[in-house]
Amino acid sequence: MDIFHQESELRVWRRATGVKRVVLVPTMGALHEGHVHLVRVARELAGSAGLVGVSIFVNPLQFGPQEDFSRYPRELEADAAKCAAAGCDVIFAPPVEEVYHPDRSIMILEKSLSAVLCGASRPGHFDGVCTVVAKLFNYFQPDDAIFGKKDYQQLAIIRRMVRDLNFPVTLHGIDTVREADGLALSSRNRYLSAEERAQAPALQQALRLALAAWSGGQTDATTLQAMARKHIEKHAPLGLIDYLNVVDAGTLQPIEHVKDPGLMVLAVFFGKARLIDNVELRR
Repeated sequence: MDIFHQESELRVWRRATGVKRVVLVPTMGALHEGHVHLVRVARELAGSAGLVGVSIFVNPLQFGPQEDFSRYPRELEADAAKCAAAGCDVIFAPPVEEVYHPDRSIMILEKSLSAVLCGASRPGHFDGVCTVVAKLFNYFQPDDAIFGKKDYQQLAIIRRMVRDLNFPVTLHGIDTVREADGLALSSRNRYLSAEERAQAPALQQALRLALAAWSGGQTDATTLQAMARKHIEKHAPLGLIDYLNVVDAGTLQPIEHVKDPGLMVLAVFFGKARLIDNVELRR
């Protein structure tokens, strides 16, 4: 497995691949089993003849003024070992100055899907996501790119960017990897106290209750939201709900009656840890 830190090195590698299929997994590092699963999926998709690339880059444009960019964990040696074991062929781990010129003046701005949910409290975050993913697409020139569904808003926004800017990349949304008790794997889980960790699975339980009710014929979004909220308030009293919404899976806009496909999304604070999760309401 190769590890490159400079764009010029990656471009030489990409030219040498010729017509081989390249599958990209973008990450910010500090990889857990959820990320590793995405690399394994990429390996399957690429097949024996294709190549798997992983980017490891802590993107400063995704961090707001109250979010400490300098404290984000950087564990390249451990991440590289996990990637190699999962079948990765190349890692691109550039320094910030390799990705962004000091006098940069152009970004990609998203003006619709990023105005709601997590984007409402993190202005500019998804513009940073779009900008860096577009650059990664230019670096790797991948045929396919893999994203997890846990951050469904991010996936929806990247889908929109690919559509609107005509990137020749096929996106694959992969189901969330979970602990045995249902809690979505996340680097933020490490910040939970023992008591918070014991209550956190209530988030997924609430989503599954809503899914069961919808599958049983309940389509009123307010009723589904109230059901999920009640479960969280009862079984996770340490959690502070940031948002809990039923939205259209494509536009992320709130809906009154759930059609197929819909989406229930939530964000809940446990102390400083902000956990996100979702469930697709589809047949």
